[in-house]
Amino acid sequence: MATLQVTQRRSRNGSDKRQLDTLRSLGLRRIGHTVQIEDSPQARGMLHAVRHLVEVQEDKDR
Repeated sequence: MATLQVTQRRSRNGSDKRQLDTLRSLGLRRIGHTVQIEDSPQARGMLHAVRHLVEVQEDKDR
């Protein structure tokens, strides 16, 4: 299964509580922080909710 490399690119200041909770659930803490998550429909939904704050790249090596 593919993994997704997610990097927070914009500040979370001004985001609502739901978006803050989503960033926390993804494991993102600060601008420039990168995490790898398994590609799943649930992960895609979380990324869609904060798509204006993050950058996503697919890692098909794994």
